[in-house]
Amino acid sequence: MNRDQARDLITQTFTHAFDKSRFGNLAVNLLNRIDDSKAFARNNQYIKDAFKDHIDRFERLGTYTSPDNEKLDVLIVHLTKVAKIERARTAIRNFVADHLKERDGKEAALVAFVSPTEKQWRFSYVKMEYATVEKDSGKVGVEARLTPARRFSYLVGEGESCHTAQTRFLTLLQDTATDPTLTQIEEAFSVEAVTKEFFGKYAELFGDINTALEKLVAKDKTLRDEFKTKGVNTVDFAKKLMGQIVFLYFLQKKGWLGVAKGEDWGTGSRDFLRRLANGEYGKYGNFFNDMLEPLFYDTLATDRGHEAWCNRFKCRIPFLNGGLFEPLGDYDWKKTDIILPNKLFTNDEYIEEGITGSGVLDVFDRYNFTVNEAEPLEKEVAIDPEMLGKVFENLIEENRRKGLGAYYTPREIVHYMCQESLINYLDVAVNTADESLVPQKAKQAKLFSEPEHEQNLLKASVRRELVPRADLETFVRLGEQISHYESVKAQYAIKMPKSIQNNAKTLDDALGAITVCDPAVGSGAFPVGMMTEIVRARTALTPYFKDVAERTAYHLKRHAIQNCLYGVDIDASAVEIAKLRLWLSLVVDEEDVKQVKPLPNLDYKIVAGSSLTRVEKTLFNSDQFRQLETLKPKHFDESDRQKKAEYKKQIEKLIHDLTNGLEIFDFEIYFSEVFHAKGGFDVVVANPPYISYGLRGGQKMTKEDKDYLKRAFPDSAEYKISMYAIFMELGIRISSQRNGSSCFIVPDSFLLGMYFSKIRALALKECAIRQLVLLPFKVFKADVGFSVIYLFERNSENHAANTVRSITATSSENIARRRGAEFSYSQGYFSRQRCSKFRLFFNQQTFDIVEKCRNAAKPLEQLVRFSSGLIGLDGQDAISFDTKRGAKWLPGILSGGDILKFVVRPSGAYILYDKAHIKSGYDCVDYGAAKLFMRQTGDSLICSYDTTGLLCLNNVHVGNSKSANVNLKFVCGLLNSRLLNFFYQSISLEVGRVMPQTDIETIDDLPIKCDPKSEADIAGLTDDCIRHITSGRKDAAESVAKRIDRLVYDLYGLTEEEIQIVEQSGGK
Repeated sequence: MNRDQARDLITQTFTHAFDKSRFGNLAVNLLNRIDDSKAFARNNQYIKDAFKDHIDRFERLGTYTSPDNEKLDVLIVHLTKVAKIERARTAIRNFVADHLKERDGKEAALVAFVSPTEKQWRFSYVKMEYATVEKDSGKVGVEARLTPARRFSYLVGEGESCHTAQTRFLTLLQDTATDPTLTQIEEAFSVEAVTKEFFGKYAELFGDINTALEKLVAKDKTLRDEFKTKGVNTVDFAKKLMGQIVFLYFLQKKGWLGVAKGEDWGTGSRDFLRRLANGEYGKYGNFFNDMLEPLFYDTLATDRGHEAWCNRFKCRIPFLNGGLFEPLGDYDWKKTDIILPNKLFTNDEYIEEGITGSGVLDVFDRYNFTVNEAEPLEKEVAIDPEMLGKVFENLIEENRRKGLGAYYTPREIVHYMCQESLINYLDVAVNTADESLVPQKAKQAKLFSEPEHEQNLLKASVRRELVPRADLETFVRLGEQISHYESVKAQYAIKMPKSIQNNAKTLDDALGAITVCDPAVGSGAFPVGMMTEIVRARTALTPYFKDVAERTAYHLKRHAIQNCLYGVDIDASAVEIAKLRLWLSLVVDEEDVKQVKPLPNLDYKIVAGSSLTRVEKTLFNSDQFRQLETLKPKHFDESDRQKKAEYKKQIEKLIHDLTNGLEIFDFEIYFSEVFHAKGGFDVVVANPPYISYGLRGGQKMTKEDKDYLKRAFPDSAEYKISMYAIFMELGIRISSQRNGSSCFIVPDSFLLGMYFSKIRALALKECAIRQLVLLPFKVFKADVGFSVIYLFERNSENHAANTVRSITATSSENIARRRGAEFSYSQGYFSRQRCSKFRLFFNQQTFDIVEKCRNAAKPLEQLVRFSSGLIGLDGQDAISFDTKRGAKWLPGILSGGDILKFVVRPSGAYILYDKAHIKSGYDCVDYGAAKLFMRQTGDSLICSYDTTGLLCLNNVHVGNSKSANVNLKFVCGLLNSRLLNFFYQSISLEVGRVMPQTDIETIDDLPIKCDPKSEADIAGLTDDCIRHITSGRKDAAESVAKRIDRLVYDLYGLTEEEIQIVEQSGGK
């Protein structure tokens, strides 16, 4: 099939209502062949009860076997009239999973999901997830998980773009010689590919609009003065305009724009903006000035009554409220002309064969938009609201992103953190109760009836388990899946735990009362993620309630946004994106075809400001706080422009007074209702800024700012300040003292780093550490090293006895699916480490071997003093050269590459050994004495013995013995042994890093076990090793090294089983 034929086949199939023959033709050409001998059709009587509400009938057109012998079914699934493609996602995915499981355990299916009431249909790739398990018989087999399938979908049909499908499927359709693998088919459904492509286009369009605005402002004095007066800049204007247009693309997908008089919402034009640009809703000279501004500010932002009729465009367009479509900075749009060139929005520029137009509408028209945010099990190959966060990150200039330390969190990580935070919250909220520590005195009868104040009794949280934690985990992670089956009362293996059913009301009340804050909210990933989890969990409880009128997804989302979610960010444009995503989440679930409800005002829910500022409070402003907490809910719901402005004026006046006129952000003022009710948030979840100050070549901080941070955050601000450590302290401080939790993703340097001892000490003192999840892979596009997710719970328990779950996973996808190594041990272990280091272990065997090595051993620092090498006063080049330049230039090592195990292989370089030119490393080392060199860069211990007087630069560690009794050859043998390398790699977490480092703190902590006989034997073998290596006898040296390894195993008392673990670990 040639390119034109392939393009025509895609266009004919994907831009029209579903046609069985066209779909069958596409499937045959895509797969090259299918076996239609096993084709069949099944009507409703063959559909299981669990799926009958959603599935009317289905057909199998055939089966396909890939070159890798993977099996796939080609299906057509016809939905019932009441089922909607967008709203029955869980049920129809489960239906296909159930079908595949019962049909010889096939791996996947290509499916057309067709609704009898819609002109659009879904083309999906459904992939099964099978887990290897050991059965009771001892045999290994496979089983489908409770969440057994993942679905990737294109929304196609009448009015839908097929641009993305063409770019993905053209190659497969043209290749008739090679049968595709399932991996190749899945890649054609790649969401990441379309995401990356859209990013680039969006950024270009933003740049074009910003450039055009800059030119207008430069030449138009009226516009320049208006922008200056109202504090408007071109960058923010361009960002908001792009956000407004994107929002309208989502709205027109709902059919809310261009609705005819008397018709319901949802019947409007799916390509309203294109028609607007074509002049179908009125003629114009300038598209932005004459059409978009009136649409935004005089229509979408203006209440026009119940009918929402727009005289200008002669159609119904909803009043949205919320602020998105109000002028930026309240600029006077009626008196200010902004004549952006029409070609920015639509033009006829040739792009490539079959594609024309480079304007905003031209580009956006080529993509599918979906209002459903992607989930781990359900992804649409389309632009969804979650992408707006990535787009926002894409628009931050590179140098500014580094200045903000802002990095976008992958959705799988967000999903995991939100679920684990919610599980922990529910465990506390449902399974603990306050009990008095002293008996309450009986009330005495009083002669007069003045009010009697309640006694302030000393109380403590006492655990009384109503719902086991394991059941809560099942409920939060799988509740939506289970509730589908529960709702039809079907007798299948998937059941909601009894404890969830019996305590549905208690759980629902807790979910409705949770308070969540992201103090570095960015584009809103965590508030949206938490809202999704809260709503999903409450929806899963709905089958256990009789009155369900107020339990629609829309009502539950609006309740969560109003009562549960809070956020702050220093970047105002990020805050606007976060608000937009919350508004979109409401839009997707608004099902009232008679009346579109105005969007809420989020000004005091998602706030632009610095999370690190605070003001002094007085004890005499309780009345002002009461007023503030009365006004904010009124402002949230108000849609009348004048009343809204009056509420805002009153709120701002109160904030002005409460902040003593400083008008800076303060958690306890802006979110006072939370602190008055709970003393802090139930959950603080964030990806804080990754900025460090004081590092060589890093960013600088003013003395004033540094002094402020040290005063305000004394338990995290150290000599070298890391902003994420400051935010970690903030997260603990603003979480409720009564079991509030903080769940952050941060660089893993806080686990062991020397400049994080304060924050570790605070966490150990204030919190039960519930989870530490190491992510030893590149989580973010930027190179920020490994990351760790932590879950701290703030309480007054005996933290030393708390059990820490230490987890690691090799990808974002694996952590979302809970696939990784896990080990649990007591929190007290951290307190016993030097500087309270959080040393992570992921299995019992490693933990036991490390502890066995520590027992009856001395830390290396008691025997050898290690230091870094020389640093030149004027830089390293000033004290190092490849030839001798004078009497004070002595032979030395310029690179760790000169350090081998046991011996040094100097490159012939020289180092200036003159105190006048040395900044550090001069007085702390006796270079003329016997000494050890240790490579600094590397993930293993590489140590050499030297008596030749070699110098070294500070990229090498150098050690002298602390007494004449220390045999450095013995120490050298130990440090090069497999066991000590296993120990080092187990505690350092350096394996797999791009630039691993051996730091002196960790070297000092290495366990040296001394025994006169072993010491002599190992020192002698070290001598032999040195001699063999120097003589070029590599095999002999390796043989001796193995003998050293054996002696070291015996010295530390390892069993044969433990020796095998070390030998098989890959340690060098």
